Amino acid sequence: MGDSKNNFDRRKFLRSSALVGAFLGLPGAAAFGKADVDKAIERITAKRPSLGKSVIGLKTDPIEQVKVAFIGVGNRGSGHVKQMTALHPKATITAICDLRDEYAQKSVDFAKEKGQNPKKYSGSEDAWKEMVKRDDIDLVIIATPWDLHVTMCVYAMQQGKHVATEVPAAYTVEDCWKLVDTAEETQRNCMMLENVCYGDEELTLLQMVDQGFFGTLTHGEAAYIHDLRESMFSKTGYYDQWRIRHHVKYHGNLYPTHGLGPVAQYMGINRGDRFGHLVSMSSLEASLSEYAKTVEPDNEFYNYTDFKHGDMNTSLIKTAKGRTIMVQHDTASPRVYSRINALMGTKAYHEGYPSRLSVNGNHEWLTEAERAEIFEKYKHPIWNKLKDEIAKNGGHGGMDFVMLYRLIDCYNQGIMLDQDVYDAADWSVVTPLSGISIQMGNSAVKFPDFTRGKWQENRALGIMKNV
Repeated sequence: MGDSKNNFDRRKFLRSSALVGAFLGLPGAAAFGKADVDKAIERITAKRPSLGKSVIGLKTDPIEQVKVAFIGVGNRGSGHVKQMTALHPKATITAICDLRDEYAQKSVDFAKEKGQNPKKYSGSEDAWKEMVKRDDIDLVIIATPWDLHVTMCVYAMQQGKHVATEVPAAYTVEDCWKLVDTAEETQRNCMMLENVCYGDEELTLLQMVDQGFFGTLTHGEAAYIHDLRESMFSKTGYYDQWRIRHHVKYHGNLYPTHGLGPVAQYMGINRGDRFGHLVSMSSLEASLSEYAKTVEPDNEFYNYTDFKHGDMNTSLIKTAKGRTIMVQHDTASPRVYSRINALMGTKAYHEGYPSRLSVNGNHEWLTEAERAEIFEKYKHPIWNKLKDEIAKNGGHGGMDFVMLYRLIDCYNQGIMLDQDVYDAADWSVVTPLSGISIQMGNSAVKFPDFTRGKWQENRALGIMKNV
């Protein structure tokens, strides 16, 4: 009986070590023992020498008209194309690539209607490689399924291009390092397109933090709570149903950056503070298995019950300064959409969805009129500056347009970007670290220091000083 139990525990551990290895980005992890896994975690999170020099504060010479190419113009990428055409002549679209010719052609046709003439690339899984070798591209925007982001970013930077990728930027610890190492080696920008950092509410809170409204920050809460069951199971919602396949393979916080990015900026992560370690756990899985019974019998996931991801994942991060951040992920339950966007300081507390504000311990929320008055006072100037263009171009309430406007404007001016590769790596690495924590019995897992110690330097976000 004892031998049987030991064999079971060993098999269970080997399965866990395989997943840990997958999150670390290591091959052949199923053959690892516990000591090997522990050593691998230590190695991959330890400080490592740089292949180049830091890209903190990286600037380019001013580019009067930024030449932009797109890889992936399906659900998200086609929206970016539309936003980018509105930025002409500050930017122009040189080329567009999608594996599916009809999607590439649709975006090319739209750009041509707006007076631009991009070259189309499609029909081959390597068409994007041919495209990014062109000499007339400054910036490549990537909006493909998650597991393609790193390969495309690395190759494009090696071809001398700056890159901006959809979220998350990477899915393993090793891939996060690849982005950092390549950016430092090539001295190219690698920015994650975290649009929520450009939201009206988020930038207003950033202004309030910067001006001391919240006092000393102690705690934040972030989330991606969004019922995506219908679109994940749909055979046309995501290309090859790629998103639901992550729920089949992985445990952990699969999509942390929308909620976490703004909170990280409030707290000055990599700008005087850093993520130290996290602990993660998930609830049981039920919602996707039950929903699978309701889809068409010819759906690949009809009656499927072996989803790895629990309905709710909760991760808790401790920072170097002792602050805490709760990060949640739930795309399977019928909960109302929320990113929580909670921020606690010694003088005030904010909580989003709906936006509410408490000041100096009144034991009740301010009235909506009082909150609105304070928010108007601290409204970020870029939202006033772009008021008419935001109304015209929209994009998730305007944050998409503000993000791309700001990205292109930074290149036009020759100033540093608001987000850098270290932000992309730190916000994205929550996914593999949360998975490792769960597989190792909800253990605490350290964050790598992608900045190699430079996080201790207090520095302002560009969006707070160069608008």
